[in-house]
Amino acid sequence: MARVVALDVVDIRFPTSRELDGSDAMNPDPDYSAAYVTLRTDDGPDGYGLAFTIGRGNDVQAAAIRALAPHVVGKPVPQTAADLAALSAELIGDSQLRWLGPEKGVVHMAIGAVVNAAWDLASRRAGLPLWRFLAGLTPEEIVGLIDFRYLSDALTPDEALGILRKAEPTRAGRIAQLTEQGYPAYTTSPGWLGYSDEKLSRLAKQALAEGFDMIKLKVGGDLHDDVRRMKLAREVVGAGVRVAVDANQRWDTDAAIRWMRELAPYSPYWIEEPTSPDDVLAHRAIADALAPIKVATGEHVQNRVVFKQLLQAGAVDVVQIDACRVGGVNENIAILLLAAKFGVPVCPHAGGVGLCELVRHLSFFDYAAVSASMDGRVIEWVDHLHEHFTDPAEVVGGHYLAPTRPGFSAQLREETLSRYVYPDGPVWTESVA
Repeated sequence: MARVVALDVVDIRFPTSRELDGSDAMNPDPDYSAAYVTLRTDDGPDGYGLAFTIGRGNDVQAAAIRALAPHVVGKPVPQTAADLAALSAELIGDSQLRWLGPEKGVVHMAIGAVVNAAWDLASRRAGLPLWRFLAGLTPEEIVGLIDFRYLSDALTPDEALGILRKAEPTRAGRIAQLTEQGYPAYTTSPGWLGYSDEKLSRLAKQALAEGFDMIKLKVGGDLHDDVRRMKLAREVVGAGVRVAVDANQRWDTDAAIRWMRELAPYSPYWIEEPTSPDDVLAHRAIADALAPIKVATGEHVQNRVVFKQLLQAGAVDVVQIDACRVGGVNENIAILLLAAKFGVPVCPHAGGVGLCELVRHLSFFDYAAVSASMDGRVIEWVDHLHEHFTDPAEVVGGHYLAPTRPGFSAQLREETLSRYVYPDGPVWTESVA
């Protein structure tokens, strides 16, 4: 029987703050980073996962992942849905580590990294990309992956089975469609807050030429600057292209409403993360005040329970799952099912190292096996750092291409691991010198 013989963790950081890539009103100088985990086996292949951070604290995230090693090292390699459900339950059920959450923060993100690495491992052994591996499971196997504790007042196992069984007869056709046509994308690349007006205009024009029909701008630094930048973006892309805005939690309720009313003449499609991701009632108040501007959130929502409350309260118009924020594939499937139950579209967050690579699998699976819909659905695209992955995400004509290589697409290239390891990699030692 194949076993996991080691859990390796490496602190990888990219100096994106030097060019202000990823900059926003709350995070002005991010260095996109990954606490990168490898589950090594005694017979190959290995499994890969990561937790995404933005620099300082990545070492803390790596330490949290290492603390989970006793749950996987020396254990049989998980290969089935039941194995992966059991692993997720064991990791979340560690009572002493759970005390540090529960089911939130650094420890929960560490669990997500290990769970995702286990899914990568299982799908590699099956010879399938993760989304195809998931789409090949029965409704009963998918429901068996989910922890329904704290969810049953909003979604029961029987309701989840009903959603999955409804989509099951037409799965094959949607899988073929995804393979041929891909999945719609939007781009944030023109909109980082640190970019000049010239760079915003140039990249917005480039986005149109590349087939995107939606872009996103960061806002929340200065109101007059935001109005100018929004006006400029609208002039560049015209009336027919959606322009979303993202405040990265910058405001309280009244400020969000006041600020967005100033931007409203330029028809923002949604306001993303207008306030604290934990404040359900504030999101509801903002949604009520700003309709028909949509409210989107999720990249910092810590677990399925907060997503449940946002949906129950009618506080969110767009659910933004994140492949590395919650407890991995299992919990993200629970969130996809919650969104399907409430009829709210899922548009994943992907602004960070590896997130485009990972989250595309979840959206492809959602369309194939859960929601069976692309209405109002797009995946974020940020065009940097893909060259560091062995299975990089690709967008052509404004659509993500379907992943075809086995696994969850999290594996970094060996030269990246040696060059960007912190603090001893050449990219860091040379910059100090």
